[in-house]
Amino acid sequence: MNTASTAITASPAHVLLKKLRDDFPVFRNNLPLAIGIDKQIIARMPDIDRKILRNTLAMHTRSSHYLLQMAKAKSRFDLDGNAVKEVTESHRTHAATTLTERTRKNEEHRSAQRELERKMKRDEEEAEAARKHTEKLNQLAEKFSRGR
Repeated sequence: MNTASTAITASPAHVLLKKLRDDFPVFRNNLPLAIGIDKQIIARMPDIDRKILRNTLAMHTRSSHYLLQMAKAKSRFDLDGNAVKEVTESHRTHAATTLTERTRKNEEHRSAQRELERKMKRDEEEAEAARKHTEKLNQLAEKFSRGR
């Protein structure tokens, strides 16, 4: 199999997020970001595509790792890792609520998947039982039709 043809290419947002994680511990450690961190990033990386930056920041701040940190954090941090502002209670609550809702939806999805798998197994077992029943009836019909 040709590895080059099966390689998955990372989106520009994933590539940028990896760079931000490599360059800034605040991203690597999923610390709550300072409001307006995009301006700090643009100041240090002036050639950055702003749309990709927006997508990257959205992806990062919606991650479960980030939300877990945000739900219990006291401070927001700049690119250098300095605490710059307090995390508001409403932001902590929003992060915790988002995580709870995400967990609930994931459990509902897993539960529905398990139920579907059980139903498929029952259907397969019923189909096999019907096949065996039909086979047995055909054998009986063949056996009794020989005598005539």
